Amino acid sequence: MTPPDQGRLLAAVARGDRAAFGALFHHFAPRVKAQLIRAGALADVADEISQDVMLAVWRRAGEYDPLRASPAAWIFTIARNRRIDRLRRERRPEMDPNDPELRPAETEDAEAALSRIQMSARLRGAVGALPKEQEEALVATLFSDRSYGDYAEESGLPLGTVKSRLRLAFARLRSELKEAL
Repeated sequence: MTPPDQGRLLAAVARGDRAAFGALFHHFAPRVKAQLIRAGALADVADEISQDVMLAVWRRAGEYDPLRASPAAWIFTIARNRRIDRLRRERRPEMDPNDPELRPAETEDAEAALSRIQMSARLRGAVGALPKEQEEALVATLFSDRSYGDYAEESGLPLGTVKSRLRLAFARLRSELKEAL
């Protein structure tokens, strides 16, 4: 089949000519399937995609523009896109409705929320009541995610001094917040 014949057949398919579609189908379906297999698709998947491609040709023949591509290029482009769509669907994991990440967060009752807010306020107050050097060491290491050694190096303090300040800060916080628990 020569390219002009393919173009005429495609134009006839656009008008609903079943015989023209049959001729296009018998010419292109095996070629599309072979191309899909060469691209790595399994034979049954390639057959399924080629059937889908030819159905798309039947439905969308009126959209074919001979100025943009040859009929073969248009059909093989449809095949390539359908194969890509199929690969994307296969790679997308199935959603598991029992996945804990997909469940809505438990709603917090008012009493628990109030308790959490009060505890946060107590903690902020207790940290604010620490001596300046202890608060600074605590914030720099615990809340800023730095190691004791990094903080000691940056502040110019001996590591033992940093550890002592943190130990004292934790002891004060523990005793201050013990009452709250």
